[in-house]
Amino acid sequence: MKRLVIAALLLTACNSEPALDGVKTFDFKGGDHQLGRIDYPDPLPAGGPHNPAWQNCGIYTGELHEEYAVHSLEHGAVWVTYNPTVTKADVLLLQEALAGRTHILLSPRSEQASPIVMTAWNAQLELQKADDPRVTKFIQTYEQAGTAPEIGASCSGAYDETQ
Repeated sequence: MKRLVIAALLLTACNSEPALDGVKTFDFKGGDHQLGRIDYPDPLPAGGPHNPAWQNCGIYTGELHEEYAVHSLEHGAVWVTYNPTVTKADVLLLQEALAGRTHILLSPRSEQASPIVMTAWNAQLELQKADDPRVTKFIQTYEQAGTAPEIGASCSGAYDETQ
């Protein structure tokens, strides 16, 4: 019996994946709907109060209003933002990585220092280049994941404007 328990523990340890390096985590609660402009304490919010309407998921060429995008995060979306100074090749790599996914947002964001930021509800990762293998890993880990309060909620049929 003892050998069986030890073998199971070793197997579990071998199969468990390491944490995604560089991810910052937060502790926001869902459901705080507010109308109007919201002043977020963080430069790129990973949760918190948000507009009652969500941002329709998809790829955008204009900057998004945070209040709608944060609501999409609550629904399990991953919001990938890039500083407009990144190369066109990096933007194309991001578009390719996100193609066909149902709960993603991609948009430029001029007010971020890092070239690329990946944000999910209560999680955020800053990256230098789009070919970083953590792009795919972050999407696989956080799109429609257990960190979002309203997994499975719609990511379409609401707001689709940009700034």
